[in-house]
Amino acid sequence: MNISFDWLKEYVDLGDMTPEQLDDLLTFSGLEVDSREKVETVKGGLEHVVIAQVMTCEPHPDSDHLHLTTVDVGGERPLNIVCGAPNVAAGQKVVCARIGAKIYTSDTEFYEIKKGKLRGAVSEGMLCAADELQLGHDHDGIMVLPADAPVGMPAKEYFGVKDDCLLDVAITANRMDAISHIGVARDVVAVRNTREGMHLKLKWPEVADDLTPTTAGEAIKVTVEDADLCPRYTGITLRNVRVGESPQWLQDRLRTVGLRPINNIVDVTNFVMMEVGQPLHAFDADRIGGGHVVVRCLPQGTKFVTLDGVERELDKRDLMICDEHEGMCIAGVFGGQKSGVTMETRNVFLECAYFNPVSIRKTSQRHTLKTDASYRYERTCDPNITEWALRRAVKLVRELAGGDVCGAMVDLYPQPIEKPMVEVSFRRVFDLAGQEIPVESIRTILTSLDIEIAREDAEGMTLRVPTCKADVTRECDIVEEIMRIYGYNNIHVDERVNSCLSYSSKPNPRRLQNVVSDYLSDNGFSEIMNNSLTKSAYYTGNADFPEDACVAVVNPLSKELNVMRQTLLYGGLECVVRNLNHRILDQRLYEFGRSYSRNAECADDLSQPVTKRYVETRHLSLWMTGDQYAESWKVAHTPTDFFFLKSYVMNILRRMRVNISCLESRPTTCGYLSDGVDFLFRDSRKRLLSMGVVSKQSLNLLDCKQPVFYADIDWDLLLKSYPSKEVTYCDIPRFPEVRRDLALVLDNAVTFEQIEQVAYATERKLLRRVGLFDVYDGKGIAAGMKSYAVSFVLQSPDKTLTDKQIDGVMERIRKNLESQLGAKLR
Repeated sequence: MNISFDWLKEYVDLGDMTPEQLDDLLTFSGLEVDSREKVETVKGGLEHVVIAQVMTCEPHPDSDHLHLTTVDVGGERPLNIVCGAPNVAAGQKVVCARIGAKIYTSDTEFYEIKKGKLRGAVSEGMLCAADELQLGHDHDGIMVLPADAPVGMPAKEYFGVKDDCLLDVAITANRMDAISHIGVARDVVAVRNTREGMHLKLKWPEVADDLTPTTAGEAIKVTVEDADLCPRYTGITLRNVRVGESPQWLQDRLRTVGLRPINNIVDVTNFVMMEVGQPLHAFDADRIGGGHVVVRCLPQGTKFVTLDGVERELDKRDLMICDEHEGMCIAGVFGGQKSGVTMETRNVFLECAYFNPVSIRKTSQRHTLKTDASYRYERTCDPNITEWALRRAVKLVRELAGGDVCGAMVDLYPQPIEKPMVEVSFRRVFDLAGQEIPVESIRTILTSLDIEIAREDAEGMTLRVPTCKADVTRECDIVEEIMRIYGYNNIHVDERVNSCLSYSSKPNPRRLQNVVSDYLSDNGFSEIMNNSLTKSAYYTGNADFPEDACVAVVNPLSKELNVMRQTLLYGGLECVVRNLNHRILDQRLYEFGRSYSRNAECADDLSQPVTKRYVETRHLSLWMTGDQYAESWKVAHTPTDFFFLKSYVMNILRRMRVNISCLESRPTTCGYLSDGVDFLFRDSRKRLLSMGVVSKQSLNLLDCKQPVFYADIDWDLLLKSYPSKEVTYCDIPRFPEVRRDLALVLDNAVTFEQIEQVAYATERKLLRRVGLFDVYDGKGIAAGMKSYAVSFVLQSPDKTLTDKQIDGVMERIRKNLESQLGAKLR
């Protein structure tokens, strides 16, 4: 990736920084500079070329087209120069290449001006045409300058030829955000703000804010037939443009980074691509058949002629930009021969799109076409920069070629790609870095890199990452961004060598799993480990786990192991049935395991990554059947029931430090449970667990004759909800607690959970516990009603409660229960 030192200054204040210092800054912040080269806007920098005046001009005696001239170059004496240009004449101000000047015929080839003889006449230099000096394309004669051109002035100064430094930056595949001048400038801003304590801001260039149509006529219509391969397509129609050569400054910018100027329209698209990293394409709007752009794939074997004049055979998977009749461009790779902008073009359609990077890479490989556009698209462009880039291009086109906006800008973006949210723990940053980094430095780094801090507390941050950083999606990616800007050479290397056998983030998932496993095992549960492969018959006609969502095994060993499990339920039931067949009637089982399913939205889209096409989730499942306790003369026969299972589930949640008040219960929606509840987080509405009695239909699949109670916990979600703060301990209360009971008559629809919510909402400071110790719906209770005996435990950490305080609290609770739930004292 070529970066112009002079161009970079437009987006960041480099101050007195030299190219050598910029080289070091970039290399030590993760952008390795492979080479550094001095360049000029004109190859060779017009060294030894000066402004001169022709003093005399006589025909050559031995030639019918050569002239003998004496030329004043501002030196001690005039030079004798033989010139073959037909327009040379005495008195002209011209450009003279003196002995030692290099005249470039290409980027690498040149010839040097030497003293010599032509037809016997001595020649001490050369009078130059515009194209010989790369100052234009005219070769009809020598350049004739205005009369006020100062004789002896270096041509480099007269024509404003500037020196520049070109840095060849090695962009790795994960640094698409730095594949432009603005991207590199962003890193420079972050590094200087962090390491030098500066307060630089990235200088974004101006764009066209007003795109109100200024001319009548029909704009180009756009249809995207394959939104998976083209998630976003932005375009605009401009009429009455004047296609011509680009101004010198634009040509110089492009030549410096190795691009050949073509015309002002095409040059603008290339300029914006090098500026912000977003490729654009310009079509001759009059050559778009039917005035309609269609983004689609063409049939296998379709012939298409690209800009280089080569006829190529398309693959049915190649995404094409077409009109109503034929293809115009291989999307994101190479333009077509027929639809490009020429000097005769008057109306243009500018395209700025986001294409699927995998599709572009495969198309580029199939046709062995490596272009500036494909290089960027296949590394994942920013899907949310297309509108900005298009507005930038429109502004430049209108400045350089005029033109009127025709119709509204087209922006087809059916499923906007949101900025990913990443949770970052300061402790994790310090652990990975090997030392503590000032939080203020972390904040400076992130904001300078345009990473938005959505939330911050003493423990860490929640970050919103810009979509230009497609590879930054995890906490460790954020740490990498912080460390490269902070500087790896600023990380202190201790003289000691520490080592450890293993390391896990906090909270440590393995440790938490062991905590729960120990609890269950200590309470009579047996851990089971089932095969992740199972049989598809379990999912046939299954509404909870559709057969279409199964991850099928390509070469299954048998029909019993032909798909991956979508749930742990059936594997556990197989264990239950096997144990029942061996007369083990009382069972408590648990399993930590993973479930697998296809993502219905994109499972068949091979262009999508595997991690998106399939879903893998960790679960904790519990199975209980038989009696609650082993047969004994001291314990009555008590079958396992829902509340027995619930007691263990709730204890697991408490050990995982889940705030039960943040959960909401509702009747289960799971078809594999005939009766049960789901627990959801109130804020996110995500289901944490489901539990209840397994339905008859599910039991019949395995010929299970005994009721089974089952709980399924989303272990990934449970781990995510685990508090990051350490447990703190407080003194045992010195003052006694007080209990008051209420016998309440309520409607059958009212649950104990509702009573708890009302009670805790009424008294948050003194109320410690709410308990249900009796339920009655017999004689004396009206139909449709029930009686709950509820206990309320009150306690103050500061003093012994008085009867007046207790009665006041209980009265408020009673009134709220009566007004909100219709409760009456029995």
